[in-house]
Amino acid sequence: MHKHEIQQRIVDSGVTAVLRGVDEDDIVPVAEAIHDGGVTALEVTADGKRASEKIAAIDRALEGTDAMVGAGTVMDGAAARNVVEAGAQFVLAPNLNEAVIDVCNRAGVVTVPGVMTPTEADRAMAAGADMLKMFPASTVGPDHIGALRGPLGDIPIMPTGGVDTDNVADYFEAGAVAVGAGSALVDHDAIEREDWDAVADSAAAFVAAVEDARA
Repeated sequence: MHKHEIQQRIVDSGVTAVLRGVDEDDIVPVAEAIHDGGVTALEVTADGKRASEKIAAIDRALEGTDAMVGAGTVMDGAAARNVVEAGAQFVLAPNLNEAVIDVCNRAGVVTVPGVMTPTEADRAMAAGADMLKMFPASTVGPDHIGALRGPLGDIPIMPTGGVDTDNVADYFEAGAVAVGAGSALVDHDAIEREDWDAVADSAAAFVAAVEDARA
């Protein structure tokens, strides 16, 4: 798929599940359960062990479905190249590193750098970012989306970090195009029990909250 199609599908999905701290042995059943819960965008954090192998494993397991697998916490160009080679369709970061944007643009991969200030947001868009990850969202809250978009225009912002079912509607009302969610969506207690139905139910509850927020 062209990267603009991937970007639109991320927006359409409304939420990206952040798979942080999931063991390699569990990554496929977790990804399958979260996808069964209705989440189509799955992010494997690149700061964990064997991230590239996890991305490739999810890509193989969910091939032929509407699932999209990407990488998060991609801090530099070398890390970006590794996850792109593993099959990541989108790349997120908590920081702004123009080398990551350049690698992804050359490879036709959606890139979502982390920003907090208007200067960072402007630099990211000028460098060719597709979307902006407002991180950590909990530090500034939903109103910060409007504060950024006021002077910078209709920039696509994905708040991540502290977004949950109780506040997700506030972020969409403020202008978010999508959100990222980790522990609020990914039930790690259920993962430890290998209760894949509970993992799917947690994901489904978040998807329902997003749908209600957008209704």
